[in-house]
Amino acid sequence: MHSVLSTKAPQDTRVMVAMSGGVDSSVTAAVLKEQGYDVVGITMQLYDHGFVIEGSKTCCAGQDIYDASRVADHLGIPHYVVDYERNFLTDVMEAFADSYVAGETPVPCVLCNQTVKFRDLVQAARDLGADALATGHYVRRVVGDDGRAQLWRGADHGRDQSYFLFTTTQEQLDFLRFPLGDISKDETRAIARRHDLVVADKPDSQDICFVPDGNYARVVEKLRPGAIQPGEIVHVDGTVMGRHEGIIHYTVGQRRGLDIGGMADRLYVVRLEPEHHRVVVGPRSALGTGRFTVRAVNWLGGGEHIPADGVALTVKVRNSFRPAEAMAYGLPDGRAEVRLLHPVDGVAPGQACVFYHGDHLLGGGWITR
Repeated sequence: MHSVLSTKAPQDTRVMVAMSGGVDSSVTAAVLKEQGYDVVGITMQLYDHGFVIEGSKTCCAGQDIYDASRVADHLGIPHYVVDYERNFLTDVMEAFADSYVAGETPVPCVLCNQTVKFRDLVQAARDLGADALATGHYVRRVVGDDGRAQLWRGADHGRDQSYFLFTTTQEQLDFLRFPLGDISKDETRAIARRHDLVVADKPDSQDICFVPDGNYARVVEKLRPGAIQPGEIVHVDGTVMGRHEGIIHYTVGQRRGLDIGGMADRLYVVRLEPEHHRVVVGPRSALGTGRFTVRAVNWLGGGEHIPADGVALTVKVRNSFRPAEAMAYGLPDGRAEVRLLHPVDGVAPGQACVFYHGDHLLGGGWITR
């Protein structure tokens, strides 16, 4: 862990730690406290607990707030709970529902980081006199030769969370710290046991916090009643293959759950047409995409925008995706065109396309239809 601030001694440096009640953020607080920083814990209450199902492995639920409080007590640090339910409903949950209704595949964890975590929580930390906000993300903050903070993939690529942080701005990055970026999850749990933290063996969050049972349709129906409509499943050759109960049940690249027969070849979802309530399917060969546009680009690669004449980089179109070589060309209105060196399958509108140079995160944007 590098010094949080090079200009102040640890005991004179107040660090706010975003504590979710899990082992990663708890260890972040413990490590900083051990190193002598003035640590303050802060936990967000994000959503109506009516959406939560008992026993789900999610973050920011009632038990997690309690666990964060217990860890803060054990460490002897102040702990605050902030109510961001309204902001989370508007900026994350409703945006998630609208994206599904529009035939997209949203990434609500990115929206959460972009809004309530790195917009609202950063402001709260500043208001409480903090010099920095630390989180338990597995990413690295590296200061470049020009003195500017950069965001890099976590040293343990199996735990790297940089994909979900592509919207982080330069101003936010100057204020943020990520103490776990250089270590593995096993090392984190070992530190938790050394500090005798009650969450040392707590399971990781595995679900979208407000969709703990994986039933996206139920959440969308709650938030957008009447928006889910049945329609046709159509082959790319125009043949009607069957019916569906709503396009929100499908995503580009999906093979399972189509519930259609009579074809010798396996079929995949090729695209969704929300204006016609239509799911278009075809063979795997129809899935390949070599060029697409992204919107709302956040660019951290030097200069204000992606150059119009292009820049070579690698991209991830899903968190689990192996980075692929590409060129990105800046377009007006915060957009960019991405041209892949080799076509890839399953490029889904609504997902994030994140830009890298090696391990250095350069930003990204949202894939458009």
